[in-house]
Amino acid sequence: MQRQFDDVLLGSIELFCLAAEAGSFTAAANQAGVTPAAVSRSVARLEQRLGVRLFVRSTRSIRLTEGGSAYFEECRTALSLLAEAERRVSGAQSQPSGTLRISVPTTYGHYRLLPVLPEFRARFPLIKLDIQVSNQNIDLHEERFDFAVRFRAQPESRMVARHLEDAALVVVAHPDYLRRAGTPGTPDDLAAHDCIEFDLPSTGRPIPWLFRDAGNDIEYHARGHFRCADDVLAGVTLARTGGGIFQTYRFIVEADLASGRLVEVLADYAGRSRPVSLMYPHGKTLPSRARVFVDYLIETLAHSSAPRKSDVRAAAVSEHPRAE
Repeated sequence: MQRQFDDVLLGSIELFCLAAEAGSFTAAANQAGVTPAAVSRSVARLEQRLGVRLFVRSTRSIRLTEGGSAYFEECRTALSLLAEAERRVSGAQSQPSGTLRISVPTTYGHYRLLPVLPEFRARFPLIKLDIQVSNQNIDLHEERFDFAVRFRAQPESRMVARHLEDAALVVVAHPDYLRRAGTPGTPDDLAAHDCIEFDLPSTGRPIPWLFRDAGNDIEYHARGHFRCADDVLAGVTLARTGGGIFQTYRFIVEADLASGRLVEVLADYAGRSRPVSLMYPHGKTLPSRARVFVDYLIETLAHSSAPRKSDVRAAAVSEHPRAE
């Protein structure tokens, strides 16, 4: 095997990656303990070798060119593999380290993911977690995230989807609303009720409610005087304050159902769920910190969140639900 990279070139690649991640030659220089001029010379050395511009420079900022972005992704993966090889050989594999960037929707973040992360950190104290809790769909490649948690994940050629759980759906209302408007007995009865609509952020269209009737899956297009977008918790808040009937994820309202603040309705038509997946780029060799994160989430979250029989029975007999 012929030598293709000398120490200077490998160092230049590392400094290039630091500059790409930091978005600044000065910040990269501070991290590496060198001067900004040294970072600039390293980038210029790579550009001369490759025959392409890696950065668009201005007096205040730098940004990757299209070619620079592609080169950065490959270099980052290669450096990660080298570091992983060293950890395996040295025995440091038992202590994964580094930073993981994760994007997660607000509801799943607050109610499912964030509560289990302190235990993950206790197991792997050298791993830093950089978490974006948002309902915006990010591009893992463009925005350099390691993972994204998604509902209703669609297969993509560029992505791997690891199933975490099936998030059970439940239809709920406040006891005062049911006393005032009555309790629906079938999905068809919802036409006479205030159903709180929710628009899917990616499409801007209301999400149909999902039911199961005698083993058949059916959809119902809810209508009412409230229509929410972006954050499911808006619909939950309206339901909690008597605004109408809402279908949401059971894990969000478990405490409300237990306390009687909300009551499950149409329990005989329950049983539907939506899949939750952990997404990451296809073909990417996962470093140890990423592998232990995937294994931990599957171990912790990959179980059915379907309604318990006791919950269904309790809701089914609540013709006159109690007040708070």
